Amino acid sequence: MATFDYSAGAGLYPCKTVRRMSRLRYKRFDSVAEALRYAIEDMPPSMLRGTVLEVEETRYNCQQMRTLYEADAYPLPRRDM
Repeated sequence: MATFDYSAGAGLYPCKTVRRMSRLRYKRFDSVAEALRYAIEDMPPSMLRGTVLEVEETRYNCQQMRTLYEADAYPLPRRDM
């Protein structure tokens, strides 16, 4: 994977089913790293499926988000899960 900019701003769009069943709505983050931390560590795993991360007009699905979160280049400490 090419160098990825974890400091870029990002938007997180919960899946449509989640939006109907919960209070989760579009959320804007100052950095991709913060958005990934929220999505992977704070959202219930069942809600992550169908959620989209948007970074500079590129969209990432839940598997791509996990890959970015688990990469050695991820800049934030990870919560023990």
